[in-house]
Amino acid sequence: MSTTGFGCPDTTDPHRFEVDIPAGRTGTVFITEHYGIRAGINGLPEVAERCHLPRPTWSMIAEDVKRDFNERLRAKKLSASRWTIGVNRLERLLGKELLVLAWAVENAAPDTIPNAIRNWTGLRPEERWWLYSATAAATGFPEQGDIGWRKALRFALTENPLAETLTEPKGGSTPRPGQQAKRKTGQHSESLLLFGSEDEEHSPFMESKATSR
Repeated sequence: MSTTGFGCPDTTDPHRFEVDIPAGRTGTVFITEHYGIRAGINGLPEVAERCHLPRPTWSMIAEDVKRDFNERLRAKKLSASRWTIGVNRLERLLGKELLVLAWAVENAAPDTIPNAIRNWTGLRPEERWWLYSATAAATGFPEQGDIGWRKALRFALTENPLAETLTEPKGGSTPRPGQQAKRKTGQHSESLLLFGSEDEEHSPFMESKATSR
């Protein structure tokens, strides 16, 4: 499978996400969803703006996101990628996962962002997809960054105690950050996928439903 950017199919106008990174250390990173050839179906727009992220905030999450996505891409025998100045394309499910973290940190205090990264890293892919779907359905646009699901997502990832260092219990090992969350929610993976659209085009990452347990 030929891809460009982070797993984006190298086909004519696929459904994808784009991250537009400015050249300077200041400015704004724009994350948009492009419906491609699906635009117009059931009223879908050609492009939907999803998040305007301050450049310094983007810099705090970019490397961890790149590492996570490249591990997944290599596991699927797809080409790894890196962030470059200008437009970066992402496969649609990876774009949704990125937005879960971007929405969580867009208005967060800088000292809470590492906590959000740890919690995001601890989530299963299908849990990220569910969080994206629930959040986008109610508050999926840039101007809605401090209300409803977007605010709840920020609190959940930046203040969630699962990312804190745990004291090792006697006779047991300390779980990795996010590991407890996976144990508690793993059995509900199938129900989390109810928010997914089964009629969307194929994604190599959808196989996670069967293999990520």
